[in-house]
Amino acid sequence: MASILVVDDEKLVRDLLRRLLELAGHQVCEAADGEEALVRLEAQPFDLMILDLFMPGQDGLETLMALRRQNKHLAVIAISGGGSSQCDLLRVAEKFGAARVLSKPFGRDELLQTVRALLPASPAAAAVGQREPA
Repeated sequence: MASILVVDDEKLVRDLLRRLLELAGHQVCEAADGEEALVRLEAQPFDLMILDLFMPGQDGLETLMALRRQNKHLAVIAISGGGSSQCDLLRVAEKFGAARVLSKPFGRDELLQTVRALLPASPAAAAVGQREPA
């Protein structure tokens, strides 16, 4: 079982992702924005983060850059449904360190396949039960 942080300002999206991931056997924690996500990341280790790029306040790119300064090894799936600029923003997220990107709307199978593909590469997944020092 992996520990996954879902970051999206839309509660409906967070709830849906939580249900899908929990049904697949994962432990899920949520954050409504980038600032909350960074606080949660300080409090506990995660195997994977699913990060929306369009959020008020600290957006996904800012959060991704801050994350890379703190923890270079956490696998991140960047997600976006931001219209015509979405593809450009997803490419930028890859350059800033997102392991994978998904355009909203994406299907359950696409999400779960992407999650499975990234978990073996995550150091936290390899060290199940071990906590990183604060």
